[in-house]
Amino acid sequence: MELELEHIDPLDWRQMIIAVRKLADSFNYGTDHSPYLGAGVEYVQSRRYQFGDPVRNIDWRVTARTGKVFVKQFETPRQMPCHLVLDTSASMVVSSVRRSKMAAAVQIAGGLAFACLDRVSPVGLVTTGEGGLDIEPSLARDQIMQWLHRLRRFRTDNLTQLGSRLAMLSSRLVNRALIVVLSDLHDPDAIQTLKMLAQRHDCVVLRLEDPAEKGIRGGGLVRMREPETGREFVMSAGTSLADPEAVDQELKRAGIEVLVIRTDQAFDHRIRWFFAARGGLGKGAR
Repeated sequence: MELELEHIDPLDWRQMIIAVRKLADSFNYGTDHSPYLGAGVEYVQSRRYQFGDPVRNIDWRVTARTGKVFVKQFETPRQMPCHLVLDTSASMVVSSVRRSKMAAAVQIAGGLAFACLDRVSPVGLVTTGEGGLDIEPSLARDQIMQWLHRLRRFRTDNLTQLGSRLAMLSSRLVNRALIVVLSDLHDPDAIQTLKMLAQRHDCVVLRLEDPAEKGIRGGGLVRMREPETGREFVMSAGTSLADPEAVDQELKRAGIEVLVIRTDQAFDHRIRWFFAARGGLGKGAR
């Protein structure tokens, strides 16, 4: 069965685009729209002056020491593409509040995508569900509009495939990229794959969390069924399915930055501060 996103979140198409655009503007607030997302133009070396070289590039220190005119050479960082990996498995749809993890993730992904385009950084999308999307990074604004529209409808019975989709993405990446994962991390196979990805790429995890996932209040035993795998188990009330804090710490030790997004709380400013603190969407671009 398929549900429209509005049935989970009260945003219609127009309101959703307004919210996404507002989120993108929030990410870019206080920054310029330079096409370069790294540390800027960096000094590499000095060489002898040649006719036509800009006077402002003269290396006065080397010139004074040698008695010959030298100019500075700079390296311009390359644009680092951004791959958004959006978890569309069944657990992302389950919600105890008005906004599901899936609805929040789609909104955040759209905001990040437009923010990347505003800074002239190509952006692509990979979703993890059956018949998922696999879109190569580009600067096409209409492409983002198309996948946002498609993500307004989603299945509620998708099995978790986050680990395998991350492995597939890793196998085809040649150059360094920014990988932003939007997931509740219910797939244990994804953790090791993420740690391997972080050895060659800049990886960020925005972990979506429903308030009910903090634990079940009360006492006794509860029989539960994992919606993605169908596995049934018995657990004590007050404990959670996994230890998300331990998972977060494991990822951070591997150099992966993690931000927890609660679906019952505002998240625009927290995401903006998160990326601002790490130097923007393109940290480490070279």
